[in-house]
Amino acid sequence: MTTTLERAAPKAPPGEKRPARPGRIRRIGLPYLLLLPALLLELLVHLVPMAVGIVMSFKELTQFYIRDWGSAPWSGLDNFKVSVDFDAPVGEALLHSFLVTVAFTLLSVALCWLIGTAAAIFMQDTFRGRGLLRALFLVPYALPVYAAVITWVFMFQHDNGLVNHVLHDQLGLTDKPSFWLIGDNSFIALLTVSVWKGWPFAFLIVMAGLQNIPRELYEAAALDGAGVWQQIRRITLPSLGAVNQVLILVLFLWTFNDFNTPYVLFGRTAPEAADLISVHIYQASFVTWNFGTGSAMSVLLLLFLLLVTGAYLVLTSRGRRAPRV
Repeated sequence: MTTTLERAAPKAPPGEKRPARPGRIRRIGLPYLLLLPALLLELLVHLVPMAVGIVMSFKELTQFYIRDWGSAPWSGLDNFKVSVDFDAPVGEALLHSFLVTVAFTLLSVALCWLIGTAAAIFMQDTFRGRGLLRALFLVPYALPVYAAVITWVFMFQHDNGLVNHVLHDQLGLTDKPSFWLIGDNSFIALLTVSVWKGWPFAFLIVMAGLQNIPRELYEAAALDGAGVWQQIRRITLPSLGAVNQVLILVLFLWTFNDFNTPYVLFGRTAPEAADLISVHIYQASFVTWNFGTGSAMSVLLLLFLLLVTGAYLVLTSRGRRAPRV
């Protein structure tokens, strides 16, 4: 039933668009209005400190200007030159930390993805206790990072730690108890903790992606004589391409920027073998009180991550769009 105003309103000629109604404009603008508080918080929490850090990287900001950092003299690109001068002690230490971080990130992401994917595929079959096992798998991801890492600190103790008790006292795999939080073994300890708390996230994401693969594909492949490994190679992994693209990128960014794990595990000064770049920048800024150089290192890290992320997205997108022969 039409109203008097609707009957009196002139109809638009055929082919001519009607002007947008105010109610329609309000409906379209409502989602953006609801997003505005989140955008403002994002601006305050991330973008503003990022802009301040970029400005600080061009200043000679030391402990003498902390009370009024705006009065610190401009240094131009001197902080960046010091950071990338790999023949000098500062640049050499930064390069070593960068290489350690790259090796640590690649190993951690690879192991997290491998263990998470294997566990997710194993959990696809129905068996008794599957729900309980899924819940247990997610415990490392659900635990607070500080509580989990502090527990590992006690387990890695030299004299009364659980790791040395099992490896040395019970299994006899080592000649003497090992030092896990200092020396070269610190890299293994850091990698162990990172993989332990990171692989459940990969397990959760891959398990969600497996739900979208039709079971009919596996049944048809089984009828054609394809084994388990052939089904994983020909069906599972190609179907998880989009999921793995995002998963690996997120794991890479999280691991490369991880500060909580090494800081809680080793303290303010990490061993040389586990000197991740996040802790290294913290030491350059808050231990030596050279905030200008630390900010320059942070900007270089940001540029590196932006470059790697862009290249990764371009390469993976091209690989997905490439025609299969």
